[in-house]
Amino acid sequence: MEFVFLFWVNSNSDCRPNGHIIYTPLSLHFFFTASWYSLFNLHLFNPSLSLNKKKKRKMISTGTIRTVVGIIGNVISFGLFLSPLPTFITIVKKRAVEDFSPVPYLATLLNCMLWVVYGVPFVHPNSMLVLTINGIGFFIEALYIGIFFAFAPRRLRLKILSILAAELLFVGVVLGGVLGGAHTHDKRTQIVGILCVIFGTAMYASPLSIMKMVVQTKSVKYMPFFLSFVSFLNGACWTAYSLLRFDLYILIPNGLGALLAAAQLILYFIYYRTTPKDDTKQNLELPQVVPTNAPEPLSSLTIEK
Repeated sequence: MEFVFLFWVNSNSDCRPNGHIIYTPLSLHFFFTASWYSLFNLHLFNPSLSLNKKKKRKMISTGTIRTVVGIIGNVISFGLFLSPLPTFITIVKKRAVEDFSPVPYLATLLNCMLWVVYGVPFVHPNSMLVLTINGIGFFIEALYIGIFFAFAPRRLRLKILSILAAELLFVGVVLGGVLGGAHTHDKRTQIVGILCVIFGTAMYASPLSIMKMVVQTKSVKYMPFFLSFVSFLNGACWTAYSLLRFDLYILIPNGLGALLAAAQLILYFIYYRTTPKDDTKQNLELPQVVPTNAPEPLSSLTIEK
């Protein structure tokens, strides 16, 4: 196109001795025609430019949606982390832990620590929302364990210290091994992600026991509807988060948690009418949510009479 344009200029313009060129109407006509044709050819025969712009807008839109879903997941998970608060208020008032168990909170603390390791930039970049909610969960669970330790008998305190020391040692070994033995983000993500899935999946087997109890007793007395419903929303939210930019290690535990919570809701609607109505108000030790942001085992429910 440029060659043709120069040809028409040389053929249809008046070249003065001083080097100036006077364009004739024919050369000006071709100049505008060539410019219009170039623009037409750019958009019609080079669709890759417009497709790249559309693809860029699509990528920005997907990233924005994923961020919004992650923020919603953070809010729901934060609420689930706070669900045992009434139990600890009771412990502080009575200055005794009674029959409550520290194991669910220690297990949740371990999962939070593993997911914090997973979310740090040098292991799995661009996982800030995973890092924030599990960091918050770590401090909340540590506070619960501190309260539990303060009012527990000496024998139970020793048990808490031994389990806590083992967890800290395990996470330290994992972190040191990942940093020293794995030199790429993919390898570090794979190692820590597999550990998170293993520990999370092991905890998800626990709700099966309470679901079996519901079927046998035909009563949802020990399976609160609100907790199951919020747990389902939480698992579904983080499952969607993992699918918007595929993350298998977040998808597996949260997808499993969402399915189990959905099964609990189905059982609730089946056996709600057969549940005795004469139960008095009871203080329930609500289950914790695991750091993958899915429901904690309902088998940790304890009744205070």
